[in-house]
Amino acid sequence: MSVGSHTHGLTHAEARARLARHGPNALPAQEKLPAWRRLAAQFKSPLIYVLLAALIVDLAVWWIDGSHGFPIESLAIGVILLLNASLGVWQERKAEAALAHLKTLSAPLAWVRRDGAWHHIAAAHIVPGDIVRVESGDRVPADGLLRGAEVAVDESMLTGESVPVDRTDGDLLSSGTIVVRGRALLEVTATGAASALGRLAAMLGGIEAEQTPLERRIRHFGNQVAVWISVLAVALVVGGVAVEGVGSIGHVFLFAVALAVAAVPEGLPAVMTLTLTLGVERMARRRAVVRKLAAVEALGSVTVIATDKTGTITENQMHVRSVDSPSRELALRAAVLANDAQESAGDPIDVALLRFARQEGIDVDAIHASCPRISARPFDSGHKYMRATVQEEAGVVSYLKGAPEVLLERSTVDTTGRRQWSEKASRYARDGHRVLGVARGAGARDDALEFLGLVLMWDPPRGEVPDSIRRALDAGVRVIMITGDHPETARAIARQVGIPGDRCLTGDDVTGMSTDALAHALREVTVFARVRPEHKVRIIESLQSSGEIVAVTGDGLNDAPALKRADVGVAMGVRGSDVARDVADLVLMDDNFATIVAAIEEGRSIYENIRKFIRFLFSTNLSEVIVVSLGWFLAAVLGLREATGTVLLPLTAVQILWINLATDGLPALALALDRNPGVMRRPPLPPTAPLLDTASRRFVLVSGSAKAMVALSILGVIPLLGMSVDTARTVSFHFLCIGQLFFAYPGRRTWLKPMPNPALHAAIFFGIAVQVVMGTLPAAARALGTVPMTWPLWATVIVCALATWGMAELVSRWQWQQPGNPRLTASPPRADDRRHP
Repeated sequence: MSVGSHTHGLTHAEARARLARHGPNALPAQEKLPAWRRLAAQFKSPLIYVLLAALIVDLAVWWIDGSHGFPIESLAIGVILLLNASLGVWQERKAEAALAHLKTLSAPLAWVRRDGAWHHIAAAHIVPGDIVRVESGDRVPADGLLRGAEVAVDESMLTGESVPVDRTDGDLLSSGTIVVRGRALLEVTATGAASALGRLAAMLGGIEAEQTPLERRIRHFGNQVAVWISVLAVALVVGGVAVEGVGSIGHVFLFAVALAVAAVPEGLPAVMTLTLTLGVERMARRRAVVRKLAAVEALGSVTVIATDKTGTITENQMHVRSVDSPSRELALRAAVLANDAQESAGDPIDVALLRFARQEGIDVDAIHASCPRISARPFDSGHKYMRATVQEEAGVVSYLKGAPEVLLERSTVDTTGRRQWSEKASRYARDGHRVLGVARGAGARDDALEFLGLVLMWDPPRGEVPDSIRRALDAGVRVIMITGDHPETARAIARQVGIPGDRCLTGDDVTGMSTDALAHALREVTVFARVRPEHKVRIIESLQSSGEIVAVTGDGLNDAPALKRADVGVAMGVRGSDVARDVADLVLMDDNFATIVAAIEEGRSIYENIRKFIRFLFSTNLSEVIVVSLGWFLAAVLGLREATGTVLLPLTAVQILWINLATDGLPALALALDRNPGVMRRPPLPPTAPLLDTASRRFVLVSGSAKAMVALSILGVIPLLGMSVDTARTVSFHFLCIGQLFFAYPGRRTWLKPMPNPALHAAIFFGIAVQVVMGTLPAAARALGTVPMTWPLWATVIVCALATWGMAELVSRWQWQQPGNPRLTASPPRADDRRHP
């Protein structure tokens, strides 16, 4: 075919008019959020709302009172909120910058015929009606009808089918697919949003991204905390006004602010963000780009991995598995000569045949040099074979490769032999192979052939996949394969990589199933084949409606809708399409399936650390709430007053902020560095599991209450010894600070035995040193609203702190030994636990 003789193509004027009418040949760009909206999005949390309310009330009271002094409480709360929001925005921008380097798969230029001549133009300027030239190696720039020739097209990015598909005159080629053999013209029918890529983009626009398990748990937990804080604050405001009168409303509101500050762990959002960021950095060292912080933790909650086959489980590269032939040398000779590949370029099957021949010691170049080609019949979907006629020393010989059944019909093999070869070919196909026949004949002929045998082709699993799947299954995570490939191929690959179960459903099966029937089937089916994008989304939604937390892996355009709908979407960075990467939560820069399981382990470890510092933080927050509320009530009953005449506040807002930040922050951050080998020895937590389990709630309640009772005892006993109320409040304040630092040790004892953490020791030592300095220096003491401490008072603080620490350790160790502790039901430790911290 002469590519220049098909048509003159559009005129430049027509093309400009159509470009104005249809728009550019590009997907609609995702609207980038302005900086202020990115920042505002970081404040969507009930805990943040409580802090914002406390900030507003504190500023209002300060302004109403005449703006005397400096609003330290307001400044501290504002700094915390901005720090947390800035960390979230920074991580999002960092992920986007990394992904910007991956946008290399689009076809920026294409050969288009305009005004009777070929022009190399930007693919974005292609319009419906254009004539485009495509050839081997080109990515199809727009949807169009093939004109005048046959080509082989790799459609795995759309369908998941790893074997190239033959397309002939009049067939539709979809944008994004790759021509692997042949050269032809394409009459463009659809561009931009109307193309195959555009329709997928539209489908993505109608899919809502799910919140991660951590986000759902934090939201529920935050709602509960916010409700209780609001109820308690309102009750205390009413009680305060009743006791002190309306004239003291400002003082009462400040008391409510102190209570809110005591109840809310101000450092929690920032510490959680930093913890997740540390996980992101660890994943980055493993060649994974995290686009959403919470996605790392969400992977730790995953109960099902729904994985694509082509390019994810397999290499997406054809290989020769073996050759079944009575004359192996002749069979390989036929594979070399009936071959149009050059080095590593050409049809993937031809490339794989040459690669295998070289591995077998065949001098491919020498064979081609000694057997010059006389003529050839290219592969065609009609006759289903290729013939190459060459000149050998003994004469002219034809070598053929193609469908075994076709070559057998053209061979001299008898009926029994044909049946035996056919049975072999069918058996190999059921095992997941693409089977080629090879033959030869004297002269330039296609019949009376000598059948040389079968060549077994396959797209092999990636080497690390079987071990990764085993680790996932050991951790209680189901693995489901969803592919567009043939059912027998999918079933065979599943067996080879260790995915359990033999039953396979197709996309047509899914279409015909009711919602209940599909949900029932998903309890046992682990392989889905011939699946289209809408089928994959329905499978994901059915799993989620059954309470599963689903991670979806994939690299193709066909995977993008499911990646967005999943709880965690994991895209391949090297082979992955732009659309898939843009909607995924996690992008694997090396396409290594093992990184997915490593991410699950990272997520579980992060969740364990989050639980540790929530136990640690809330044990003190509970003690602060009890001290503030019960202490204020007792002060009102006993007539204890400030110098201004108002009821004594056991702790001021500034002191509470200091406890929650200065003594909580560093230890909580150090807990984020805890290593948790063994987290993969138990099943994932149920999606409905609370953020704090029963053992954690019991630890918070018992240890927090005990510490509060000691602090209240200090407030009551020290004045009886002849010291001032300010001294009593100061000693109680320092006790709560140092006692909280010690509580980091029992707080980290969950179902896993704690590993050594030097950073935690350093944080606690540093915190105690800072506390002693702040309590001893007069200027620092005045800033905190305390009086300078003497060494006998410090001795009292240390003794009380050590006593409460010992009590908390006893509670923690007792719970660790209880029958309900998950450590007793976890699988035994494995040798590789410490290799995957």
